[in-house]
Amino acid sequence: MTATDRSIELINAAAQAAADRLAHDIIAYDVSDVLSITDAFLLASAPNDRQVKSIVDEIEERLQKELGVKPVRREGDRDARWILLDYVDIVIHVQHSEERVFYALERLWKDCPEIGLPEDAIKTRGKAAEHAQLNGVPEGEQH
Repeated sequence: MTATDRSIELINAAAQAAADRLAHDIIAYDVSDVLSITDAFLLASAPNDRQVKSIVDEIEERLQKELGVKPVRREGDRDARWILLDYVDIVIHVQHSEERVFYALERLWKDCPEIGLPEDAIKTRGKAAEHAQLNGVPEGEQH
C-alpha cells in the first residue's frame, strides 16, 4: 500500500506553505505500510515558538483555502514547541528545533519511503544546523 494521490497532494501543499514561512528541514514520509491510521507524515521545524505557530497557521490556512480541508485535530498550541495537525490522511508535525533534535522523529520513520516535495521545501534541508552555527551553537547541541 502506498500513500494516495490525495495524501501526496496535501503533503505537497503543506510542504510549500511551510517553506513559504521559512520552516527548516522539511521532509515527508509515506507511512502507509506501517500505520493503518494515516498515509503520510510531514515534519518541519523552526528556531522559535512564534515561527512554529506561524508555519502551522499558514499550512492550515493554505490547505483550507486551496484544497478545502480542515484538520480534525490540532494539538500543542499552548506551548507552540510541537504542534500537530491531523488531517486523517496526513499528519503534520511542526516542531521547535530543540524538540526536533531531541525527539528525532526521522530516526523512527527512516525506513519508510520519502515523499518527493516541492523544490522550495527541499531547499530547507540543513537549515536548522546552519541556523545553529550562525548563532554560535555547536551542531548537535541545539537543545
